This record gives sequence, C-alpha cells and structure tokens, in this order.
Amino acid sequence: MLRLYIAGTTPASSRSVELLRSICEENLKGRYELMVVDVFQQPKLAKEEQIIAVPTLIKKLPAPLRRVVGDLSNEHRVLVGLDLEPKKHGKARTPAGRS
Repeated sequence: MLRLYIAGTTPASSRSVELLRSICEENLKGRYELMVVDVFQQPKLAKEEQIIAVPTLIKKLPAPLRRVVGDLSNEHRVLVGLDLEPKKHGKARTPAGRS
C-alpha cells in the first residue's frame, strides 16, 4: 500500500502523481495500490501520519514502513526509498507528454 500526500491540485502535485504512477507501472505493475491524499482535503489523516512536507510518499505494506519526502523525479531514489531493487540506474523523469 502506497500513500502519496500532496497539497491541492497544483501543477507540482499533478506532476508528483504522474511521476509516481509511471515509476510504479514500470517497476511494480499489478503489484501496488496507490492512494493519493490531498493534505488540504484530509488534514486529519495528514496530521496522523505526521506529514510536514509534500510530496511525501509512504509505503505501509509490505513492512517495513518507508517514507520518501520531496522530489519524486529520480526513479532510483524513489525505489531505494521504498526498499525496492531498482531495475536500472535512476534517472530524472518527466511525466508522459512533457519535457
């Protein structure tokens, strides 16, 4: 179970969601569940998880709990942060259709 905490419907939030979905589809296809949480719409949940910066990605299951805070454009950093074996060396990503 992955939870991505974002702040509103800003371009930066949308980019974080697109980048994470792309990374998950490439590396975890069919083996992940992603919940996107807007800290403005669900402040109680953000407080319970002690979210102090966005974007914040939390991997709850399988254990151990892992967090990645900040820029998600480096695939290697995200995968290592999630305690996953990278398929290849990380690279900066841009969402599909953007450069």
